[in-house]
Amino acid sequence: MSLFINNKVEKTFFELSGIRRRLILLLFLAGFVTLILRAFYLQSLDKKFLQSKGNATSTRVISLYADRGKITDRNGDILAISSPVESVWVNPPNVKITKDQKLELEDILKLSANEVDQKLLNNKKEFIYLKRQISPEDARRLQALKIPGVFFQKEFKRFYPAADIAANLVGFTNLDNIGQEGIELSQNKFLSGKLGSKKVIKDRAGKIVDDLQEVKLPQDGHDIKLSIDARIQYLTYRELAKSIDIHKAKAGSAIVLDAKTGEVLAMANLPSYNPNNFREGGGPTRNRAVTDVFEPGSTIKPFTVSSALEAGILNPSSLVEISSGLMKIGSATIHDAHTDGSKPFMTVSEVIAKSSNVGAARIGLMQTPKNLWSTLNKVGFGMQTEAGFPGEASGRLRDYKNWGKVDQATISFGHGINLTLLQLAQSYTVFANDGEMKPVTLFKKDEISMGTKVFSKQTARLMVEMMEQVVEEGTGGNAKIIGYRVAGKTGTAEKIGANGVYEKNKNIGSFVGLAPVSNPRIIMAVMIDEPSLGSHYGGAVAAPVFSSVMADVMKILKIPQDIKTKNKVMPQDNKDSKETI
Repeated sequence: MSLFINNKVEKTFFELSGIRRRLILLLFLAGFVTLILRAFYLQSLDKKFLQSKGNATSTRVISLYADRGKITDRNGDILAISSPVESVWVNPPNVKITKDQKLELEDILKLSANEVDQKLLNNKKEFIYLKRQISPEDARRLQALKIPGVFFQKEFKRFYPAADIAANLVGFTNLDNIGQEGIELSQNKFLSGKLGSKKVIKDRAGKIVDDLQEVKLPQDGHDIKLSIDARIQYLTYRELAKSIDIHKAKAGSAIVLDAKTGEVLAMANLPSYNPNNFREGGGPTRNRAVTDVFEPGSTIKPFTVSSALEAGILNPSSLVEISSGLMKIGSATIHDAHTDGSKPFMTVSEVIAKSSNVGAARIGLMQTPKNLWSTLNKVGFGMQTEAGFPGEASGRLRDYKNWGKVDQATISFGHGINLTLLQLAQSYTVFANDGEMKPVTLFKKDEISMGTKVFSKQTARLMVEMMEQVVEEGTGGNAKIIGYRVAGKTGTAEKIGANGVYEKNKNIGSFVGLAPVSNPRIIMAVMIDEPSLGSHYGGAVAAPVFSSVMADVMKILKIPQDIKTKNKVMPQDNKDSKETI
């Protein structure tokens, strides 16, 4: 009996289990069919639901910005630095803004109602900038408005503490922090570093709801230390501006070099611009001292004479016929700017001191064209200095094989040749280093570079003595510095017009000098473009800039004085000063 009952229960249990299994299977099949039908419905008949869910969150890769490297002067003073800012962007279709919020937004971003409307209304783009690079304070004010669809992006903005004083040299970056001019352009890759990235999930409001941890860290840019001394840069810019203002000149440039290392201690240009607000209107961005060429005039004469000295053709006391200041070569006439008409001869030293064109032409013609050309070529004329500045001009020195007699004569006193002010400044390192020309650089150096031997030590020192007479007794009297012996050369040249003809009312006045003569440490080259008020000669417009700047440079660098009795009287602006053209 008992056994019978147990078998019946067991049989019933197995029968119920079979039904249950079939029922469960049917339920699974029904659910699966339901899911398929639902998926089909959502994907084919009702897409909006999935699209709305997909739009609610999205996976995005956001950029992690690298900090651009600093640009400093040789002493570590900042010339360019990046500061964190915010850029404001919107997703126009999602922007929900009240009238009051819109008015506050326009006020904070300094945008007109029309500008805001153009970006927000009837705009189907999902990303558009309202304004780039606003201050953190303005960003906080705007964030407090909590306007849906308005987002913020961290960026870096470049600031230039020296402003227009070093603008043409340092340059500037665009809104994306990419160098556009100057050192910012030439060293852009080194300064920029590399962007990083991070993958995140954002909701419809633009908020990050999940970080997927796929991070590529940014690599900050490298700092750059220039050879510039900010103190000397300021002095140079200030004195250059004074001369341009006094003589109502079109433009001007000046360069200060360390004579031993070839480092550029200052490079100033006017007109300039302020790179901090350049987009609101600025002046010329080019660095005239490196990109613009001009005929150097009489500043070339020391090389013409040195070439002849080196060849053994003459010596400082040799007499040179100047024909009372006039010389004819075929149909061409060469003349001196001033002569009393009674002196048919000058010594070589006097040709330099009094800046005689005729004397320089005769000395040039005493040499073979190849010899003179070779000298000018060795000191870098007609080729770039490779100082590291973008857009550097090479200048023009025609091959001697194409020279005629007139060409050789005029090139001897600086006509028919053009160069940059940087090339001219570099060439005078020959006289400061016993005949060795030093390479120039815009970057701080820790050691002295080897130069190129051009002249013998004797030739270089003889020329320095002759150029000292230019300052003591000749056309460069305004370049004197109390307590220091100065050597240099003035230059004046007429500019060539668009028709290829020299224009008598447009001149360039220049001066290149070095100090102290006993141990040359500093070289300075000055060029004033189209002075229109008062004298236009280099001795009057450029030499005073040299004197004012170099007097302070000697103090800043603590360079010992080398005389005690000479140059006791401060140089005056000699309005009657003349020199050859």
